Amino acid sequence: MQIRYIDGPRLRRSLVAACEYAQGLRGELNRINVFPVPDGDTGTNLALTVRAISDHLRANRDRAVSDVAREAAQAAVLGARGNCGMILSHFLLGFSRQLEDRVRITAGEFGDALSAGVRNLYSALEKPVEGTILTVMRETAEAAGTVAIPDFVPLVDHLVGEARSSLSRTPELLPVLKKAGVVDAGAKGFVSLLEGVLLFINGDPLVSTASVTTDGGGVAGVEYPEGSEQYRYCTEALVRGNALPDQEVVKNHLRDLGDSLIAIRTGTVLKVHIHTDEPERVFDYLRSVGELATHKAEDMEVQHRAVERAGHVSLARRPVAIFTDSVSDLPEEVVRAHGIHVTPLLLIDGDKTYRDRVELSAHEFHRRLRETPDELPTTSQPAPADFLRTFEMAAEEGETLVGVTAGSSLTGTFHSAEAAAKHFQGAPVFVVDSLGASLLQGLLVLKAAELGEMGMEPEKIVGELERIRRQSNILFTVDTFDRLLASGRVGRGRAVLGSMLGVKPVLGLDREGKVVPMGKAIGRKRVRDLLLEKVKELVGPARKVRFGVVHVAYPEIVRDVTARLRSEFGQVEVLSAPATPVIATHIGPDAWGVAFMVED
Repeated sequence: MQIRYIDGPRLRRSLVAACEYAQGLRGELNRINVFPVPDGDTGTNLALTVRAISDHLRANRDRAVSDVAREAAQAAVLGARGNCGMILSHFLLGFSRQLEDRVRITAGEFGDALSAGVRNLYSALEKPVEGTILTVMRETAEAAGTVAIPDFVPLVDHLVGEARSSLSRTPELLPVLKKAGVVDAGAKGFVSLLEGVLLFINGDPLVSTASVTTDGGGVAGVEYPEGSEQYRYCTEALVRGNALPDQEVVKNHLRDLGDSLIAIRTGTVLKVHIHTDEPERVFDYLRSVGELATHKAEDMEVQHRAVERAGHVSLARRPVAIFTDSVSDLPEEVVRAHGIHVTPLLLIDGDKTYRDRVELSAHEFHRRLRETPDELPTTSQPAPADFLRTFEMAAEEGETLVGVTAGSSLTGTFHSAEAAAKHFQGAPVFVVDSLGASLLQGLLVLKAAELGEMGMEPEKIVGELERIRRQSNILFTVDTFDRLLASGRVGRGRAVLGSMLGVKPVLGLDREGKVVPMGKAIGRKRVRDLLLEKVKELVGPARKVRFGVVHVAYPEIVRDVTARLRSEFGQVEVLSAPATPVIATHIGPDAWGVAFMVED
């Protein structure tokens, strides 16, 4: 077989294969992760980054190699986790820019793109360290430039050989690797991506032959470098905006707050990674330059203690992994930033069954809701077996699982998760009843993730979530009663009268999570004012509060309501999301709501 060129579909298939193969090495990469900090998360971070790339590419249908490369780079930036994810993103950005406007490329042009990726990466880093993924990327690109192999099959085989050779030399360049008896984890991750491409083009199974070593080598045998690693929190953030500062401006501002600083600015997106003791100062600055879409701060000392507990007999895992269901309405970028595992609910349309937010997106369903409002699916909770599959994936990353599900008064999802938890043997499982849905549930899930990242024990996370839920709520309104009537949540007489008079209800949840009326008004403007006034009353004098704005095919409401909330409560955090199809089918188009989570 000969491959003389790469077009969009060929690049897409190769990258998806590379990402799939690399995810299989997560455990081994975590085990050997001793640099820059022995926190045992390089495998997890790389797996989450490349999963974002493959998820986006599977939905891509571009024919030009430039378009596929650009999609891969953008997906990498949005999904980047840790140093390795940020480095891979910079590399892919340089790679994709070299291919601008190209429909297909030759082997020589592929080598040029690899070199462009390396140049972009080195120019973006504060202090490039040799003996890491940087070295292997650079030497692989150099190897591509020193040979004239027109066929991609022998070329990739040659590059894999050169990359493996470069990887084997990393301990000679970086003493901490030699002392631990390992190669660089990020570099091995990059080599695995190339190996995945080679397996794919040779038609071999994408199954890793790497095994997790259980001798004394690796991260579990390395002491946390408290003397040299002066910063405690691995801090990451994603910012959106139309007038974001250049990445060099951002680095200049944040440089004195920590180390391992990497910033990526591309279009309307800014991604930042830094090790710091003052994550809130980092977040406050980023809020001043744009909309802080995601942010997290992980305690690296806590992660290392989890690695030490793993010892030499099992994979290093994070102390806590978080799971939820699709009704939480969390934006994809938040889910990816925190590595949250989501079990989809189901939509049943005749003889077809769709997984909520997986096979039927919110945007697609909202369009369908407007076009064919009388042809809507029914909904169903996940089976315990669905949660067991989620638990298996989450247990690969976490010693203990903590989940927040849709309210037990609204759906049987909580009881399904509880049933699965009783039969799961891979890790202890804690299931929290959100007594709600949508972004009320989503905000609680996000809080659980943050508490886990800061090292709070699972039992205390559960207690804190239950405390916060008692003082939080979601208020929403519907534009018509049609969907509530169809779902049996409102009587026909009330629906007809409300529609005739133009009455818009304000609905909320009681202490048991049941939907209750909170007020009513005539017309959209009056119901908006009433709903926001009710939110103000319920939040009261709280100093620490976060909000969520959710809608069904009504995106214009988000900007207005967000502005009103910040006018009333200051520069508060406001998540926004289109309602997932399962929720949208029950409340109909132009419905919207405000969730609030009081933390103090």
